[in-house]
Amino acid sequence: MRKTLRRPLALLAVAVVLLFALSATAMAAGNPTEEPGTKMIECSACSTTGLCMTCYGLDATCEACGGTFQCPTCGGTGYVESPSHFYNTIWSLLPPVIAIALALITKEVYSSLFIGIVAGGLLYANFGFEGTVRHVFLEGIVASVSDSYNMGILIFLVILGAMVCLMNRAGGSAAFGRWAQTHIKSRVGAQLATIILGCLIFIDDYFNCLTVGSVMRPITDKHKISRAKLAYLIDATAAPICIIAPISSWAAAVAGFAEDGQGLNLFIRAIPYNFYALLTILMMVGIAVMKIDYGPMARHERNAMETGDLFSGKNPYADLLAEEDESHGRVMDLVLPIILLIICCVTGMLYSGGFFEGTGVVEAFSNSDASVGLLLGSAFALVFTFIYYGVRRSMTFGNMMSSIPEGFKAMVPAILILSFAWSLKAMTDSLGAKYFVRDFVYSNAESVQMFLPAIVFLIGCLLAFATGTSWGTFGMLIPIVQSVFPMDNPLSVVCISACMAGAVCGDHCSPISDTTIMASAGAQCDHVSHVSTQLPYAITVAAVSFVSYIIAGFVPNAAIALPIAIVLMVLTLAGLRMVNRKKGLA
Repeated sequence: MRKTLRRPLALLAVAVVLLFALSATAMAAGNPTEEPGTKMIECSACSTTGLCMTCYGLDATCEACGGTFQCPTCGGTGYVESPSHFYNTIWSLLPPVIAIALALITKEVYSSLFIGIVAGGLLYANFGFEGTVRHVFLEGIVASVSDSYNMGILIFLVILGAMVCLMNRAGGSAAFGRWAQTHIKSRVGAQLATIILGCLIFIDDYFNCLTVGSVMRPITDKHKISRAKLAYLIDATAAPICIIAPISSWAAAVAGFAEDGQGLNLFIRAIPYNFYALLTILMMVGIAVMKIDYGPMARHERNAMETGDLFSGKNPYADLLAEEDESHGRVMDLVLPIILLIICCVTGMLYSGGFFEGTGVVEAFSNSDASVGLLLGSAFALVFTFIYYGVRRSMTFGNMMSSIPEGFKAMVPAILILSFAWSLKAMTDSLGAKYFVRDFVYSNAESVQMFLPAIVFLIGCLLAFATGTSWGTFGMLIPIVQSVFPMDNPLSVVCISACMAGAVCGDHCSPISDTTIMASAGAQCDHVSHVSTQLPYAITVAAVSFVSYIIAGFVPNAAIALPIAIVLMVLTLAGLRMVNRKKGLA
């Protein structure tokens, strides 16, 4: 009898829980975070369900909720008021501004990022000591590093570091450099080869940065191209390429943020208006072919060509470079591991998107989890590389195993910067920066419709630069644009493209962007040197893009606006070349 009653009672209990959860969700359905000037945040105790997490609505005698079945923290609403007096104010942007300013002034990124994190903790805790310490370390650094997505990226970095160390010890990098010296015979050819390879690896920006860096470092070193220039070319072919590639993790992200299931279609329609990404490609080709360098990059390039100093300063990866063995390596010792890495990582991303469960290729890429796919793919590639070098007898098993901690050590600078950058983003999120920007856009959108594409681009640049996240930026701005313009309005596609372009531009410039950090790691270049040298180049393209978006606001036709943007970029490059000739730099 008891057995026959257990199942109906269990089903009844589940039904009660579901019913209450639905009712609680209905009570919290009016999301207060969507209201202008909101000070409300999601309740961490119940995750916005409004349900008591102690009894789950099953115990009328529960002491936590007093038999109400409601979350005692939020009273069943699912939301609570932020404890910070600075939430959703302009002060929420102060922590990243402090970190970025200090990094550019002091040329020291670790302390700058940490000071920015502490500033965010102080604002969140209203300058209380205990609250600041808990928010900085427990809710900031620890929470960011322990996040499953972030941890997957960190392990991917370690595995890539180990593979680079293996390829160096096997002599593959040196052999590839010798081969490239006979086949790629000029600095222009080396730069164009880097750009082409970067454009071909469009699936994911992290993968792009580290793979292109591993392949092209031997070639650019042989032709005395500075590591800062290599880092720029890597960075400029990462996010800017991914944001115009329909089959990429970025396309999937944009598709997910768009409404009505038309994300991929919207992404493709927006490509001709993504002026920053398209003009960045033109800029790279132009400075390579026309031999244009200016700003701090000119000094780095001059040092590389005249003295062979590829770094113009400190080299944080000097220990890894010292491991290189030039005697027994073959070109295949570098090419095959890279090919294996590409195949395994693409397979890993397809696997994470459900391809092997019957999902189509495009949909699988759209649904893929880059962290899972790259982690699994790189792990399998590392195992296959061990097997290959073992069969080749390129090195002993002990040497192969010691490459893992050596690779880890090589990636410590990138891992530290990424961890601090993620923690700084957590501080900014906890202060409601995205809601402040959202309210600003809403309040000014209707009065300047024709200039809105340029304004959205500028806001996207500033927000991504301050927060270091492009996905978070266009994830916030795209829904705002869709609420301002109906999708049959030609300006809607232009503005959505401006969201993506601005997010990529700010991400490209920001020293706390994970893609920028990855590009430094891929080129094995000092991070502050990379940021300071690429900033003038990125700002040049951003300025031309800004003017192009003003034109597109009045003429929302890609057949007219894009050619004008290209002509403006070519004229800008020609002007820069004339200035260089007068200074004797070209």
